[in-house]
Amino acid sequence: MATLAAWMLAGFGVLTFGVRVLVQLRTTGETGLIGLRGGAGLADWASGVLFVGGMAMGVISIVLVLNDSLATIGGIDTTPVNVVGAVLAAVGGTAVFLAQLGMGASWRIGVSDDQDTALVTTGWFSVVRNPIYSAMIVGWAGFALMVPAWLGVAAVLVIAAGLEVQVRSVEEPFLLRTHGDEYRRYATRVGRFVPGAGRFT
Repeated sequence: MATLAAWMLAGFGVLTFGVRVLVQLRTTGETGLIGLRGGAGLADWASGVLFVGGMAMGVISIVLVLNDSLATIGGIDTTPVNVVGAVLAAVGGTAVFLAQLGMGASWRIGVSDDQDTALVTTGWFSVVRNPIYSAMIVGWAGFALMVPAWLGVAAVLVIAAGLEVQVRSVEEPFLLRTHGDEYRRYATRVGRFVPGAGRFT
């Protein structure tokens, strides 16, 4: 199962980063890769370190299990759990890509106050405000169940923490600055990561 997880992880990495950047470049002439904005504060750095560090932990966990350098958790490492994990990883990875495409020209990695993009509130974004991040958590949880080792489980928690900081402390303030009442009204109707939860009051 670890071998399948490694191949799936590589495939989704190519799809959700490589292919998505090429689509953005072809449709807009830009890559969509912003990274850390100028004057990035502690929240920007913390979210980035947690997110990238969590993904690295997840990848390393699978590699260590493949090399017999890390044991899986015996009570969880069963065929039914592994199959559920494979389904979640496949659904999560596919949903990340489709939600990315759903952003159209507004898709970015990072935020920049000097780039004005349309607020996307339809499709996936009519269900939750951050469907890409929700799908990422589902996908990484799936990989943790496919190859259930303590490091992989910890990776999901670290990734989720990084996304929480990113959304609450970086992206939501940016969207409020950029779109004002339009975003506030949207956020009162639509949940942050799951339907109905995390709406503005």
